[in-house]
Amino acid sequence: MRQLRAADVDGVMVDVWWGIVEAEGAKCYDWSAYRELFHMVEEEGLKLQAIMSFHQCGGNIGDAVDIPLPRWVRDVGESDPDIYYTNRSGTRNREYLTVGVDDQPIFDGRTAVELYSDFMKSFRANMADFLDAGIITDIEVGLGPAGELRYPSYPEAQGWVFPGIGEFQCYDKYMKEEFKEDATMAGHPEWDLPDDAGEYNDKPTKTKFFAAKNGTYLTEKGSFFLTWYSNKLLMHGDQILDAANEAFLGCKLKLAAKASVLLHSLNAIRKPSLCVAFTVIPPLASQVSGIHWWYKDDNHAAELTAGYYNLNDRDGYRTIARMLARHDAILNFTCVEMRNWEQIRRAKSGPEELVRQVFSAAWREGIEVACENALSRYDRRGYNQILKNARPNGVSRNGRPKLRVLAMTYLRLSDELLKRINFNVFRLFVRKMHADQEYCADPWKYFKPITPVERSKPEIPMDEILEATETMKPYPFDPETDMSVGGAFADVVDAALHILTSSFN
Repeated sequence: MRQLRAADVDGVMVDVWWGIVEAEGAKCYDWSAYRELFHMVEEEGLKLQAIMSFHQCGGNIGDAVDIPLPRWVRDVGESDPDIYYTNRSGTRNREYLTVGVDDQPIFDGRTAVELYSDFMKSFRANMADFLDAGIITDIEVGLGPAGELRYPSYPEAQGWVFPGIGEFQCYDKYMKEEFKEDATMAGHPEWDLPDDAGEYNDKPTKTKFFAAKNGTYLTEKGSFFLTWYSNKLLMHGDQILDAANEAFLGCKLKLAAKASVLLHSLNAIRKPSLCVAFTVIPPLASQVSGIHWWYKDDNHAAELTAGYYNLNDRDGYRTIARMLARHDAILNFTCVEMRNWEQIRRAKSGPEELVRQVFSAAWREGIEVACENALSRYDRRGYNQILKNARPNGVSRNGRPKLRVLAMTYLRLSDELLKRINFNVFRLFVRKMHADQEYCADPWKYFKPITPVERSKPEIPMDEILEATETMKPYPFDPETDMSVGGAFADVVDAALHILTSSFN
């Protein structure tokens, strides 16, 4: 951690695992390991982003160990496996509880939302000293698998391979019952959940649902289902963020809706991810997944199965931003290091366009954006892409840039990153993220100081949220960053110096 402090990193991001803290029984919280870690972070002069991780660790990209949901929760699942997300073939996904049980009092009289709420209230009570001292500067709220506001549509543990379209995850009994009720209320009791959307590794063209001509997704029935499917996700996020807002009311921090798998176990607790911020972090945050494959196909199949009803003529991300705005929450987005040409052609990926769309959606709805890389990168090209997306129109010499992300989290601290050649480039990257300015640890000297969390605004009617599906032209992004860490030639020089140094050693 001293190396990080010396590199002017602002802080570290740490997953606070539900499956560790509440492992021994309902409401039996053990915060001791996290208090020890937080003291270590405090002693090194770093800040903390705490992630309320209500998902399982294991089965996703970057997961090195397994941390399941609490045993007592899994015991409920033994007698009622429908508490988990389920695909059409009946396969359960035990990463995260289905949104179908959000309001079902089946956990010894408590609902899933109440489980999350009680956990966050206990965190506040037991970490009050770190919150009051300003060590914990923001809370990210896990809202789904890998902590992201999405369905577990592309689970590697069940055989999914990039760039498969994934599968819809709404076939547990609770969601099936809700769909039938809602379809009946809409005057179509005969409608059922999709049975023509293919399997995890299909291409869109191999399914009837995503077919280019007369695909089910283009029909009235398909549109009703996709609206219902994505709305359930919006309502899920809204409920939990409301509970988080209530739990942390009055705390001087920011809330975000996203949590990536950043800290793999208590043994690995000394290898968190790094936060490089150049303004103060808002109170709550939520993460949206960067599903960039099939983005350039008209059907956006991979996004649809994940719960993002995003098409060329329908914005699936501004609705999320509008929901987050009610809670003054940050939208945390990933894949900011990616360029289109780095992706395989058959995946029809568009990470650059996706980042522009999502960032623009958040800014138009008046909320802050944070970002992180999806895959580990140590090359200058990756860092330059992050810098370009972090300040799309460059540094302003007369105040803060009109467009800029609030903070960037680098995934992840590892032995590879700490190698001399990699860490030297990383230090330069941190310097450029701070716009070549001297490091300033005092948040009150930033443009936007931390203020106490205020109560969420009144609930927004779904019809009003859905008005945000109207497409709008994204903000223009510069082709390259004005804060470059160097290019290919610099990489060659680094490699040559590394070889020379190694030979002398």
